[in-house]
Amino acid sequence: MVTPRTLRTRARILDAALDLFERQGYDATTVNQIAEAAGVTPMTFFRHFPTKDAVLVTDPYDPLIAEAVGAQPTGLPPLERTRLGLLAALGDITPTEDSTARRRVALVATSPSLRAAMTISTEATQDAIVERLVADGVDRLDAAISASACLAATTAALLAWGSAPSDVTLARLVRRALAQLAPAGAAS
Repeated sequence: MVTPRTLRTRARILDAALDLFERQGYDATTVNQIAEAAGVTPMTFFRHFPTKDAVLVTDPYDPLIAEAVGAQPTGLPPLERTRLGLLAALGDITPTEDSTARRRVALVATSPSLRAAMTISTEATQDAIVERLVADGVDRLDAAISASACLAATTAALLAWGSAPSDVTLARLVRRALAQLAPAGAAS
């Protein structure tokens, strides 16, 4: 069970890491420096994030996304269920989450090693979506293709977010990316 204290500690670590990464650079920042800035031990850091790159690429929304995909009508094609599920899951992003996401993505977009770590993290999101669709009777290949298409569109938009106007929010960015996959005449 995730407690409010756990969430506060995790947020403190994330904020400290982002500040240090932006000031010193990702490669020049150590876990010990992050832990010290957050007021925790390195062991506490690793309880919340298994690696330094996990601070930037871990997606805490995987269970929420899978649940939102599963909540879509089973009569829809898997691609549309996935698209609508992602839209539903990401519709309640707070301004703070939006700001944090923008900072994280800006750092990831400039580092080849972090982009690779983001790819691995996205695979975990894809697996969660695929398992949810398969549990509803969708063929595994169709589920994988659907999840991959939606996540590829979203990831491409995230990595290009830096070139978008500063008022483009994460929710707006995701809606725009997923609108590209909408069936003709469907509402986005």
